[in-house]
Amino acid sequence: MKRFLVLAIFLMTVTAVFAAGRDQQSASRGPAAIRVEIFDRGTDGGKTNPANNAWTDWIKAKVLKDENIQVTFVPVSRWTEEAVLVSRMAAQDAPDICYTYSMDNVRNWGIQGGVYDLAPYVDTYLGDMKAMMGEDPTIPGQNLIWHSRDVDTGALYGISNRYIYTASHNTFIRKDWLDKLGLPVPQTTQQFYDTMVAFKNNAAKLGVNRVVPFLITNDIRWQVYNILLSFMDPKLSFKDRWTNTVAERQLLVPGVKEALRYLNSMYNDGLIDPDFPLYSDDQTPSNIMKSGVVGAFQHNWDQPYRQNLQIQTELEKNIPGAKYIPIDPFANSAGETPKRGSPAAGGLIFFIPKSSKNPEAALRYANWLCRYENYHFLQFGNEGVNHQKINGVEVPITANGPWIQNSGANIDYTMTINGYIVPPEHFGEVLSASYPGIPPNDIATAYQMASRYAKSEPYVPATILSIAPVRQVLVDKEKVLCVNLICAKPGDFDRVWDAGIKDWLASGAQAVIDEQKAKYR
Repeated sequence: MKRFLVLAIFLMTVTAVFAAGRDQQSASRGPAAIRVEIFDRGTDGGKTNPANNAWTDWIKAKVLKDENIQVTFVPVSRWTEEAVLVSRMAAQDAPDICYTYSMDNVRNWGIQGGVYDLAPYVDTYLGDMKAMMGEDPTIPGQNLIWHSRDVDTGALYGISNRYIYTASHNTFIRKDWLDKLGLPVPQTTQQFYDTMVAFKNNAAKLGVNRVVPFLITNDIRWQVYNILLSFMDPKLSFKDRWTNTVAERQLLVPGVKEALRYLNSMYNDGLIDPDFPLYSDDQTPSNIMKSGVVGAFQHNWDQPYRQNLQIQTELEKNIPGAKYIPIDPFANSAGETPKRGSPAAGGLIFFIPKSSKNPEAALRYANWLCRYENYHFLQFGNEGVNHQKINGVEVPITANGPWIQNSGANIDYTMTINGYIVPPEHFGEVLSASYPGIPPNDIATAYQMASRYAKSEPYVPATILSIAPVRQVLVDKEKVLCVNLICAKPGDFDRVWDAGIKDWLASGAQAVIDEQKAKYR
């Protein structure tokens, strides 16, 4: 009875806050003002100020007309967004609408009373969003909007965006280098290793002063995903895989240690750039690839073709005939080449902090983004500038100047959608056209290869209270440990592993694992 009364009082309080927002707006007879987070990806490659450009002008004017909401965009670095939000939340200075890739943080803020539970407002404020989301393919009969609802409490502290693509990761290799050395496309893990050795030993034949056979950054988890997955036990249960994954880091999943030992061998054989610990984003590695000295790498399924990086385009300008192609050599013990599959509920989560002075307006804005006329324009823009019609199909083209899109399909502005929403029969046309200058066949091949044996990571929407206070510490320590393991002398590998895992567990990972085991559903 006491729990019921507490819950009733809480819901009445939240309702009163939303009502107060309406009363405040009515009393002033002016627009409701909200601040909206926007990723800042820098301005390299012609990108514009993310908080002040043609797109933000369009959004501000239309949402003011449609909803009487005045929007101010608050730029947050894409690469440090999590740390920035932690700081802003602590200072109660977060924007009215935020998004992040850390659901653990969002749930923890919700439990602490710092984030609105959106569950009571899905049917009243988010009707257009619910319609746009559609059914959750992992839970038949349930709308995707509920994907992140806590299995124990029913709270919905954040809503995951709808992710259109299934592909996630690929391995790429220089086809022109294979041809120059008369080598076949690697079909196995050992063949890949041997090919990297051949690249290293034949710089003169390859026409370069130096060779970086395999390029990675210090974000090991993301940069070698296919290798990590291939060493994991394919028979491991869903439960064991989920409970042993901490902050999306899979150090304790059986097989990962041997995957890192494989990379340690590559490093000690001179197959990995010794400066990789210094590379913390995509810019420097992309420039190294463009210079023509990199033989292979792993990353997003379309990384060399992305227009904001233009790796393949610039590489061909610098070295005519140079080309990256996707390959699929890393097989597990079952003979499959596993890859991370992107779930329909994407990794980006939007939420509304309790510090918001206009939570109702924030919800209305999020819902406004999910109306076809709005998200469609943000994705496809102006005809002749952002798209052209081919046989009646709107096909994206790359804009220059004020209407350039800082992110693919304007995902930073659409927020609740990642990827073009188009009729299935036109998906291939639109996807291929999103990469001007790249042969459509190359895009189709890369997408199909990345989708082969791709599976979403195990997911249980449970609130793990122990993760948020230690999440950043564990993420940082995992990065350092992986770098140290790769750079260690082979004889020191096990010692570095044992000491690092002991410290990682003691730093909070063990408590998270124990809580996940207890809350597994």
